[in-house]
Amino acid sequence: MVKEAVGVGETLVLAQEEACKALGAAQQEVSFEVIQMPGKKVFGIFGGKLAKVRASVTVAPAKLAAKYLHDVLTAYGLKNFSIESEESPEGVNLHVVGGNAKIAIGHRGDTLDAIQYLVGLVANAVCDSYYRVTINISDYRERREKVLIKLAENLASKVLRTKKPVELEPMTPYERKVIHMTVEKVDGVTSWSEGEDLQRHLVIDLDKSV
Repeated sequence: MVKEAVGVGETLVLAQEEACKALGAAQQEVSFEVIQMPGKKVFGIFGGKLAKVRASVTVAPAKLAAKYLHDVLTAYGLKNFSIESEESPEGVNLHVVGGNAKIAIGHRGDTLDAIQYLVGLVANAVCDSYYRVTINISDYRERREKVLIKLAENLASKVLRTKKPVELEPMTPYERKVIHMTVEKVDGVTSWSEGEDLQRHLVIDLDKSV
């Protein structure tokens, strides 16, 4: 996405600075087009024209997402951290490392998921199609996925042993997906979602279709 702004000033330099301020971008990132050159006043009193420039900058969603994430985490009180960005055609993975970043994970990742949602909204505001943003802090998602896979395997075995369904506590869409995919690999059991919004949870039961 290309953003544009017009800057006006007594000199070209001042006009460019005003345009950059409006765009929130550094001067080296911006392309300028001179609309009007400044003109001197006659006898220092009459006439005269201000300089006017049109500035444009290409906004990359990955860069915008990383910057917004940095601002959010800084406001959250995090210090001495860095953000590693890994882009793909579908979106970007942002990995936060160092400092006290773990405090932004929250209970079972609820704070991390909320931050990811907000950053995703910002990135998609400059995209014509859906742009996926995934945020990871201190490898939390990999560790959480291993826990969920083990949980799903244990509960599937319990259902096969007891012949009784098991209801899990409410989870995020990502966590439910991990459980679903794990259960699908176990013969004789199946899983589905029930409930609405924050009460959305999984049920694991015998697969009666086989």
